[in-house]
Amino acid sequence: MKTGKKKTGVKSKFVSLVIICLITFFALLVAFTLVRRKQSAGDAAAMTERQGPNGSGNGRTATVVRVTPVTAGTIENSVVINGDVLARNQVSIFPTVAGKLVETRIGVGDRVRRGDIVAMVDPSRPGEVYSLSPVVSTIAGTALQASYSVGDTLTTQSAVFVVGDLSELRVETFVPERFVSAVRQGLGAQVSFEGIPGETFYAEVDEVSPVLDPASRTMRIRLRFVNGTSGGDPRIKAGMFATITLVTNTRAGVPVIPRTSVINTYGSWIVFIVDESGVARRREVETGIENEELFEITSGIEIGDRVVSAGQNFLSDGDPVRIVE
Repeated sequence: MKTGKKKTGVKSKFVSLVIICLITFFALLVAFTLVRRKQSAGDAAAMTERQGPNGSGNGRTATVVRVTPVTAGTIENSVVINGDVLARNQVSIFPTVAGKLVETRIGVGDRVRRGDIVAMVDPSRPGEVYSLSPVVSTIAGTALQASYSVGDTLTTQSAVFVVGDLSELRVETFVPERFVSAVRQGLGAQVSFEGIPGETFYAEVDEVSPVLDPASRTMRIRLRFVNGTSGGDPRIKAGMFATITLVTNTRAGVPVIPRTSVINTYGSWIVFIVDESGVARRREVETGIENEELFEITSGIEIGDRVVSAGQNFLSDGDPVRIVE
């Protein structure tokens, strides 16, 4: 009798275990079905995003880009070189005889007139006495340098003073050989000084040397200040160090685009434009003059085209794009 009850209990436990297993199986099956449905919905959404709202896309993810319209503008090509501020006319004053400097009548910064006596030289030698010899200024101007002191012995090659006309200052510089073909009288330039930060002065080429220095392969030029600056701004001094931006070429009314838009690929210049359907199109272009900010475009694109100015390095021809401001 006890054996029968024991068998009945074991059978009941077995049935309960089977029921629990069946319930667990069905629960797992329902969960797996729900997960698959969510994955399918996500895949469909991703495909829709790739294809676009009309379902006609090429299966590529849209690249975020920024565009700049091609406009007609003015572009300048320039070269930056260094120079020095000089007096327009600067002359060294020499004695006519050798001897001892016994008197100076002016100092640095003093004004002199042409014909003024600026110093006296004693040409006497042991056993011989001569009258003092005057040193005469050959130009009118300001004493810029005084290289000798009273008591020094001079020769006829000793420059007692350097006198210059400070009423009109000049900037002297030397242009590298590769730019000399663009340099001419009247060519515009911008001049800045470390001693006058934040300000730009305008100048133009006034003198051009007809030959190049064979040692440095440079050509000497001088520029004069324009717009009333020459001799009128007391902050500009002879001897100051100048940074000169020389405008070598100017084009007006030509298609220009930002320099960052252009990619150099194996010696060719390419850009990407965005068409009306929002697709990037690769264009090979020919460039004209350039500067640090802009390129002149002579062929390949037209005024009004939308050029990709940011994000173009990740594009291929035919890629869909999404434009941001």
